[in-house]
Amino acid sequence: MLNNWGVGRILTSGVLASALITGLIWLLGQRLHGITLLPDQGASWYYWKLPEPTVWTRLSAWLPYAAHQLALWALIFYAQTRVGRYSRGLHPVNVMALGVNTAFIALHMAQTQLFYDGLAQDVSIFSSQGSVILLLVVVLLMENRRRGLLFGRPLPISAQVARFARRYHGYLFSWAAVYTFWYHPMEATSGHLIGFFYMFLLLLQGSLFLTRAHTNRWWTLTLELAVAVHGTLVAVMTSGPDGAWPMFLFGFLGVFVITQMHGLGLARVVRWALGLAYAFGALLVYGLRHDLSGVPAVGRIPAIEYLLVAVLAAMIWLCLAIARRRRPPEPVHDRGVGQ
Repeated sequence: MLNNWGVGRILTSGVLASALITGLIWLLGQRLHGITLLPDQGASWYYWKLPEPTVWTRLSAWLPYAAHQLALWALIFYAQTRVGRYSRGLHPVNVMALGVNTAFIALHMAQTQLFYDGLAQDVSIFSSQGSVILLLVVVLLMENRRRGLLFGRPLPISAQVARFARRYHGYLFSWAAVYTFWYHPMEATSGHLIGFFYMFLLLLQGSLFLTRAHTNRWWTLTLELAVAVHGTLVAVMTSGPDGAWPMFLFGFLGVFVITQMHGLGLARVVRWALGLAYAFGALLVYGLRHDLSGVPAVGRIPAIEYLLVAVLAAMIWLCLAIARRRRPPEPVHDRGVGQ
């Protein structure tokens, strides 16, 4: 019956399930208030980890993470090699992927209650943030030929590089979502709840490979824009209303105006209206903060993302070129007289 579900029903059910699970995290998180943590030590310090980890607390996070990751990679490989066709509804392998994610979400809930620590105990906080940024950058690269990168104009990225990114992006996106999911304990702070809800949406997207829901433009745009909501709210929560949240809000919205809105088929007048509204909003917010000199800061996030697109495209092109040169030449058959 699930293979008859339409795009709207699939996505609506997935979003509602993600919201319910996030609510459950909040409820269970009330039991974690008694855990003693070390004082905050700055921007590079992840606060939510045990002061004295053990072998068992570490293994409780790393082993399920590895199992979760390998299971999803195996399903993606199966889908590419055994299914290979897009469907309006869900393939059986999509149902399996949703089941795997649900099972490991439940396991992470139990693991947090029993052992608390996530992967954060052993790896840098920047690795978690960087994995999501890399995901967003690869999306920009993959969509370059369809919607362009700079106001509808594509960068001169070869079709071979784009094909490579499209074929293998599922493995990278799965790693980014699963790694970030297991990086954090399932705490009930506002920042954690917003972040986990976003991760659930990404895990949902990663479970819908080879379905029309997976490629729905409005849905994928929602996932891209959700990082603006998440980044802005977390910035407000950590540094207050006078902090750097406008840089995150208008930085990510800048990517929308420069790139993302040009893949929606919007009329030119609509795009101009959105661009002018964006510029007016940025000037208004910085003006109210009496800090118009801070407006150029909104260009940092777009500049970083576009630079990373160029670097990543160059790296993929170089690796493909090396692979071609190392490939053994095809044998030349002598088709002389008598053959």
